[in-house]
Formats: sequence, structure tokens, C-alpha cells
Amino acid sequence: MAEQPAYVLDTFALLAYLKNEPAAARIEKVLETAGKEKCRLFVSIINLGEILYITERRGGVSKAQDVLALIRQLPVEILPADEQAVFSAAHIKASHALSYADAFAAAAAIRESAVILTNDPEFATVESIVTVEWLEKSI
Repeated sequence: MAEQPAYVLDTFALLAYLKNEPAAARIEKVLETAGKEKCRLFVSIINLGEILYITERRGGVSKAQDVLALIRQLPVEILPADEQAVFSAAHIKASHALSYADAFAAAAAIRESAVILTNDPEFATVESIVTVEWLEKSI
């Protein structure tokens, strides 16, 4: 049996989904597929933290708590920032021009043999080591 497709949602992807931006349609499709257990879907706890602080800045603590509750209900596995993830992200960050949080998404994609779903242009710097599916940008 072939390995199921796997995807990593970065901060851009989840925020686009939460704000119902143009990329949300693709994320909804992947979430639906993951809900049917036909693909695996991941987010790094570091990217989740980034989503929460962005949400709290814009909408307050209550909004961030609501977003966390919503994300926890999605068919998405939250990957811990364990020692292996930290060392891998640090290695990626050392040799590629992307944020530290984005390096965790890249490390997760490598670890899980997954495709990163994003439209964050920083991920262009890691296309030599991970597969990126570029999402639709908001206008």
C-alpha cells in the first residue's frame, strides 16, 4: 500500500484558512481529505504559537483561545518542538534565509516526508530541500 500524502501547514496557510482568504479553499480540501484519513496533516507547535500571538495581537486573548480551540478540532497533528525538531530547525535556519518559525515548518516537512502548504515567499529559499505547494495569495 502506498504511503498517504502528507502536508505541513505553515502559519500563512492556517491564517488564510481562519480568515477565509483565497487559499482557504485549498486548505479546506486538504482538511476534508485528512478527515477521511486519506492524507496526513501536520503543524509545528512553533507555527501554532505564531498563529496564536498574531491572533491575540489583532483580536485579544479570547480570540486566540477560540482559534486554539478550533485548530484542536481539526484533523491536524500538532508536532512538538522536541530536541530533534529544534536541532533540525536550527540547521535549516543556519543555511537558509527564512524565519526561525518557518524553519520548524521546513523541519516538520522533512521529518514527515510532507509538502509544505504556504504562500510565504521565504519558503522559496528551502525548495531545494523540501517540496512546497504554493497557495493562492489574497488580493
